[in-house]
Amino acid sequence: MIAIGCDHGGYALKQEIIKEFDVKGISFIDFGTHDEEAVDYPDYAKQVCQYILEHEKAQGILICGTGIGISIAANRHVGIRAALCHDCFSAEATKLHNDANVLCLGGRVVGPGLALKIVDTFIHTDFSNEERHKKRVEKIEN
Repeated sequence: MIAIGCDHGGYALKQEIIKEFDVKGISFIDFGTHDEEAVDYPDYAKQVCQYILEHEKAQGILICGTGIGISIAANRHVGIRAALCHDCFSAEATKLHNDANVLCLGGRVVGPGLALKIVDTFIHTDFSNEERHKKRVEKIEN
């Protein structure tokens, strides 16, 4: 399951991602926001992160205007490894090497076409499970 959330700056991009999930039959839960009225991104980061921490196989996508604020808020949660990505290489690398469980995007930074490719890369890449990467992730968690 993919948990998705955003603030007002990420609303339009979230809608594009949700449309793509519907077309591809990808299961998701939408934690909002549900319009472009100004809201506080930490509230949505918290909801998505709590869901991920309660559901072992869940992944998350968080979007704000730049992706920066919401990634900072997400990474305050122990057990969350959120990565702000603006390209497919970073999205793949953060899953392979960091076992990232949350992808953060900037709705005012990345266009919808590229964002959909980044999301697809992130959700379809698995952690490499190499010992060197496992060791590093353990250090992050400790």
